[in-house]
Amino acid sequence: MSNDFSSYGLWSLVVLNSVVFIMFIFSFFKPKSARDWRTFGSISAFIIALFTEMYGFPLTIYFLSGWLQKKYPEVDLLSHNSGHLWYTFIGGNGDPHFNILHILSYFVIGAGFYLLSSAWHVLFFSQKMNKLAITGPYSKIRHPQYVAFAMIMFGFLLQWPTILTLLMFPILLIMYKHLALTEEREVRSIFGKAYDDYANKTPRFIPSWKVRS
Repeated sequence: MSNDFSSYGLWSLVVLNSVVFIMFIFSFFKPKSARDWRTFGSISAFIIALFTEMYGFPLTIYFLSGWLQKKYPEVDLLSHNSGHLWYTFIGGNGDPHFNILHILSYFVIGAGFYLLSSAWHVLFFSQKMNKLAITGPYSKIRHPQYVAFAMIMFGFLLQWPTILTLLMFPILLIMYKHLALTEEREVRSIFGKAYDDYANKTPRFIPSWKVRS
Protein backbone atom coordinates (compact mmCIF):
# COMPACT_ATOMS: atom_id res chain seq x y z
CA MET A 1 0.00 0.00 0.00
CA SER A 2 1.27 3.49 -0.83
CA ASN A 3 2.30 5.82 1.97
CA ASP A 4 0.99 8.85 0.11
CA PHE A 5 -1.55 10.49 2.42
CA SER A 6 -1.83 13.69 0.37
CA SER A 7 -5.30 12.73 -0.87
CA TYR A 8 -6.68 12.64 2.70
CA GLY A 9 -6.46 14.63 5.89
CA LEU A 10 -7.96 17.56 4.01
CA TRP A 11 -10.32 18.55 6.79
CA SER A 12 -10.91 22.00 5.37
CA LEU A 13 -12.44 20.31 2.30
CA VAL A 14 -14.54 18.10 4.58
CA VAL A 15 -15.97 21.18 6.28
CA LEU A 16 -16.33 23.22 3.07
CA ASN A 17 -18.09 20.51 1.06
CA SER A 18 -20.32 19.50 3.96
CA VAL A 19 -21.40 23.09 4.60
CA VAL A 20 -22.01 23.80 0.91
CA PHE A 21 -24.17 20.71 0.34
CA ILE A 22 -26.03 21.01 3.65
CA MET A 23 -26.86 24.66 2.98
CA PHE A 24 -27.85 23.75 -0.57
CA ILE A 25 -30.28 21.15 0.75
CA PHE A 26 -31.51 23.61 3.39
CA SER A 27 -32.32 26.17 0.68
CA PHE A 28 -34.49 23.58 -1.13
CA PHE A 29 -36.09 21.93 1.90
CA LYS A 30 -36.52 24.87 4.32
CA PRO A 31 -37.34 22.80 7.45
CA LYS A 32 -39.92 24.23 9.81
CA SER A 33 -41.40 21.54 12.05
CA ALA A 34 -39.51 19.26 14.42
CA ARG A 35 -40.09 16.43 11.94
CA ASP A 36 -38.57 18.53 9.15
CA TRP A 37 -35.50 19.20 11.26
CA ARG A 38 -35.08 15.49 12.04
CA THR A 39 -35.27 14.72 8.34
CA PHE A 40 -32.80 17.49 7.53
CA GLY A 41 -30.50 16.34 10.32
CA SER A 42 -30.45 12.77 9.06
CA ILE A 43 -29.35 13.65 5.54
CA SER A 44 -26.85 16.16 6.96
CA ALA A 45 -25.27 13.35 8.99
CA PHE A 46 -25.10 11.23 5.84
CA ILE A 47 -23.31 14.00 3.94
CA ILE A 48 -20.83 14.67 6.77
CA ALA A 49 -20.01 10.94 6.98
CA LEU A 50 -19.54 10.84 3.20
CA PHE A 51 -17.15 13.79 2.96
CA THR A 52 -15.25 12.73 6.06
CA GLU A 53 -14.22 9.56 4.25
CA MET A 54 -13.85 11.25 0.90
CA TYR A 55 -11.35 13.87 2.08
CA GLY A 56 -10.62 13.28 5.77
CA PHE A 57 -9.93 9.70 6.77
CA PRO A 58 -10.57 6.73 4.40
CA LEU A 59 -12.00 4.39 7.03
CA THR A 60 -13.57 2.05 4.47
CA ILE A 61 -10.30 1.72 2.52
CA TYR A 62 -8.41 0.88 5.73
CA PHE A 63 -11.06 -1.57 6.86
CA LEU A 64 -11.02 -3.39 3.52
CA SER A 65 -7.32 -2.86 2.81
CA GLY A 66 -6.30 -6.52 3.25
CA TRP A 67 -8.96 -7.82 0.88
CA LEU A 68 -8.50 -4.96 -1.59
CA GLN A 69 -4.73 -5.37 -1.68
CA LYS A 70 -5.08 -9.08 -2.41
CA LYS A 71 -7.86 -8.64 -4.97
CA TYR A 72 -6.47 -5.52 -6.68
CA PRO A 73 -2.69 -5.51 -6.05
CA GLU A 74 -2.10 -2.96 -8.80
CA VAL A 75 -4.32 -0.33 -7.17
CA ASP A 76 -2.84 2.46 -5.03
CA LEU A 77 -5.38 2.26 -2.23
CA LEU A 78 -4.55 5.65 -0.75
CA SER A 79 -4.99 7.59 -3.97
CA HIS A 80 -8.18 9.60 -4.09
CA ASN A 81 -9.35 7.81 -7.22
CA SER A 82 -9.35 4.47 -5.38
CA GLY A 83 -12.11 5.75 -3.11
CA HIS A 84 -14.48 5.32 -6.05
CA LEU A 85 -14.84 1.68 -5.08
CA TRP A 86 -17.52 0.74 -7.63
CA TYR A 87 -15.09 1.80 -10.36
CA THR A 88 -12.34 -0.31 -8.80
CA PHE A 89 -14.67 -3.32 -8.47
CA ILE A 90 -15.61 -3.28 -12.15
CA GLY A 91 -11.94 -3.04 -13.16
CA GLY A 92 -12.04 0.52 -14.42
CA ASN A 93 -8.94 2.34 -15.57
CA GLY A 94 -8.22 6.03 -15.86
CA ASP A 95 -10.09 8.89 -14.23
CA PRO A 96 -13.16 7.51 -12.41
CA HIS A 97 -14.90 10.88 -12.65
CA PHE A 98 -15.70 10.11 -16.29
CA ASN A 99 -17.07 6.60 -15.81
CA ILE A 100 -20.73 5.85 -16.41
CA LEU A 101 -21.58 5.40 -12.72
CA HIS A 102 -20.12 8.76 -11.79
CA ILE A 103 -21.91 10.52 -14.62
CA LEU A 104 -25.15 8.74 -13.69
CA SER A 105 -24.72 9.90 -10.11
CA TYR A 106 -24.81 13.53 -11.22
CA PHE A 107 -28.13 12.96 -12.99
CA VAL A 108 -29.61 11.17 -9.95
CA ILE A 109 -28.43 13.85 -7.50
CA GLY A 110 -29.59 16.66 -9.81
CA ALA A 111 -32.99 15.02 -10.27
CA GLY A 112 -33.25 14.62 -6.49
CA PHE A 113 -32.62 18.32 -5.91
CA TYR A 114 -35.08 19.25 -8.64
CA LEU A 115 -37.77 17.02 -7.12
CA LEU A 116 -37.06 18.42 -3.65
CA SER A 117 -37.40 21.99 -4.88
CA SER A 118 -40.58 21.29 -6.86
CA ALA A 119 -42.19 19.44 -3.95
CA TRP A 120 -41.38 22.17 -1.44
CA HIS A 121 -42.85 24.83 -3.72
CA VAL A 122 -46.16 22.95 -3.99
CA LEU A 123 -46.25 22.07 -0.29
CA PHE A 124 -45.51 25.64 0.84
CA PHE A 125 -48.41 27.18 -1.06
CA SER A 126 -50.76 24.32 -0.20
CA GLN A 127 -50.08 24.72 3.51
CA LYS A 128 -50.44 28.47 3.22
CA MET A 129 -53.91 28.01 1.72
CA ASN A 130 -54.78 25.12 4.08
CA LYS A 131 -55.24 22.73 1.16
CA LEU A 132 -53.99 19.27 0.29
CA ALA A 133 -50.80 19.23 -1.75
CA ILE A 134 -51.94 17.26 -4.81
CA THR A 135 -50.35 19.06 -7.75
CA GLY A 136 -46.89 18.90 -9.29
CA PRO A 137 -44.87 15.96 -7.94
CA TYR A 138 -47.65 15.32 -5.40
CA SER A 139 -49.90 14.28 -8.27
CA LYS A 140 -47.58 11.31 -8.91
CA ILE A 141 -46.49 10.28 -5.38
CA ARG A 142 -47.57 11.22 -1.88
CA HIS A 143 -44.10 11.85 -0.45
CA PRO A 144 -41.86 13.38 -3.11
CA GLN A 145 -39.57 15.07 -0.58
CA TYR A 146 -38.57 11.79 1.03
CA VAL A 147 -38.07 10.23 -2.40
CA ALA A 148 -35.88 13.22 -3.30
CA PHE A 149 -33.69 12.65 -0.23
CA ALA A 150 -33.37 8.97 -1.13
CA MET A 151 -32.32 9.89 -4.67
CA ILE A 152 -29.68 12.34 -3.44
CA MET A 153 -28.20 9.78 -1.06
CA PHE A 154 -28.28 7.04 -3.70
CA GLY A 155 -26.54 9.35 -6.15
CA PHE A 156 -23.73 9.97 -3.68
CA LEU A 157 -23.41 6.22 -3.07
CA LEU A 158 -22.89 5.72 -6.81
CA GLN A 159 -19.93 8.07 -6.55
CA TRP A 160 -18.30 7.12 -3.29
CA PRO A 161 -19.61 4.12 -1.33
CA THR A 162 -18.45 3.74 2.27
CA ILE A 163 -19.26 1.22 4.94
CA LEU A 164 -20.92 3.85 7.13
CA THR A 165 -23.06 5.45 4.41
CA LEU A 166 -24.08 2.04 3.04
CA LEU A 167 -25.24 1.12 6.54
CA MET A 168 -26.97 4.49 7.02
CA PHE A 169 -28.84 4.37 3.71
CA PRO A 170 -31.36 1.58 4.51
CA ILE A 171 -31.77 2.87 8.07
CA LEU A 172 -32.67 6.32 6.75
CA LEU A 173 -35.08 4.81 4.22
CA ILE A 174 -36.86 3.02 7.06
CA MET A 175 -36.93 6.25 9.06
CA TYR A 176 -38.40 8.17 6.12
CA LYS A 177 -41.09 5.53 5.67
CA HIS A 178 -42.01 5.82 9.35
CA LEU A 179 -42.16 9.62 9.07
CA ALA A 180 -44.29 9.34 5.95
CA LEU A 181 -46.79 7.06 7.70
CA THR A 182 -46.95 9.46 10.65
CA GLU A 183 -47.59 12.39 8.31
CA GLU A 184 -50.35 10.47 6.56
CA ARG A 185 -52.17 9.84 9.82
CA GLU A 186 -51.95 13.52 10.71
CA VAL A 187 -53.11 14.74 7.29
CA ARG A 188 -55.93 12.18 7.24
CA SER A 189 -57.16 13.49 10.60
CA ILE A 190 -57.41 16.98 9.06
CA PHE A 191 -58.75 16.31 5.56
CA GLY A 192 -60.57 13.00 6.10
CA LYS A 193 -62.19 11.58 2.98
CA ALA A 194 -60.44 14.05 0.68
CA TYR A 195 -57.12 12.58 1.72
CA ASP A 196 -58.40 9.01 1.46
CA ASP A 197 -59.53 9.67 -2.12
CA TYR A 198 -56.13 11.18 -2.93
CA ALA A 199 -54.23 8.32 -1.28
CA ASN A 200 -56.32 5.67 -3.06
CA LYS A 201 -55.22 6.92 -6.47
CA THR A 202 -51.71 8.21 -5.67
CA PRO A 203 -48.85 5.82 -4.75
CA ARG A 204 -46.81 6.52 -1.64
CA PHE A 205 -43.26 6.47 -3.04
CA ILE A 206 -43.07 4.86 -6.48
CA PRO A 207 -45.12 6.51 -9.24
CA SER A 208 -47.49 4.45 -11.33
CA TRP A 209 -47.41 5.11 -15.04
CA LYS A 210 -50.74 3.46 -15.70
CA VAL A 211 -53.26 5.69 -17.43
CA ARG A 212 -56.02 6.57 -15.00
CA SER A 213 -59.55 5.99 -16.11
